[in-house]
Amino acid sequence: MNYTQLVQLHDKYSPELAILAFPCNQFGGQEPGTAEEIKEFIKQYNVQFDMFAKIKVNGDDAEPLFKYLKKKQGGMLGNFIKWNFSKFLVNKDGVPVSRYSPQTNPIPDVEKDLKKYL
Repeated sequence: MNYTQLVQLHDKYSPELAILAFPCNQFGGQEPGTAEEIKEFIKQYNVQFDMFAKIKVNGDDAEPLFKYLKKKQGGMLGNFIKWNFSKFLVNKDGVPVSRYSPQTNPIPDVEKDLKKYL
């Protein structure tokens, strides 16, 4: 599961690495809970990285951050987020340098690219 590997990356590379998580309920209703319920759920994974409020990542009312990320790192099948746990690697200057599918494992796949930017 992505939470487990993201926690491992955070533990290994913090404070140089900041992981920012944005819950979204636009994908099969996978995040129906309130912010408090989501925070309670992630405790089982010992998440210590930043978990933000639930947002929209697709459509006209998508958060500006995700509009920017999708513009800079478009997807294979279109300029949209296909499912939860899509991941973006952003360098120290705030420039998105890679995009990963929900199925991409943070370890080792994202980690090998991450090492180039730390």
